[in-house]
Amino acid sequence: MVAPVAAADRIVVTAAQLQLASDAEGSVVLDAQFDFELPPVLEDAVNRGIALYFVIEFELFRPRWYWFDKKLVDVARTYRLTYSPLTRQYRLATGALAQPFDSLAEALAALRRLRRWRVADRTIIRPDDDYTAQVRMRLDTSQLPKPFQVNALTNRDWTLASDWRNVPVSADLAK
Repeated sequence: MVAPVAAADRIVVTAAQLQLASDAEGSVVLDAQFDFELPPVLEDAVNRGIALYFVIEFELFRPRWYWFDKKLVDVARTYRLTYSPLTRQYRLATGALAQPFDSLAEALAALRRLRRWRVADRTIIRPDDDYTAQVRMRLDTSQLPKPFQVNALTNRDWTLASDWRNVPVSADLAK
């Protein structure tokens, strides 16, 4: 019998919504809300200077009756959470952009909220087709230092991920 995963070891996608962006390109953007707490082992690792990488993944499919669903979009965004003892600040970075925070709670609050992420071009969605979309967040243990990767394989405290959550795709996105 498999033991259920404790609530502290899970990320829950509490809300996810696709919208049209107000830009001239007609992009489709994703807003999502995640709920999780860092296990004490991960909190201790961040406070000791180990960078944690969180990945948000999004996929958009068009169902086909004769074959597997066609994957139209498969994108990911990586966030790097670090602590600098010199400045006594936490930093949440994605790509070249980084934002400092005075506390871990503030940094995690920003990580839990995803706003206006451009995931697709509007032209990819046609009004006469049905689509399915899904999103998830996970801790990427493959980007940890090698000794921690080995520890992550054997210690459940290093496993932090959500299930795929379906995102409604409305017909308004194809207009």
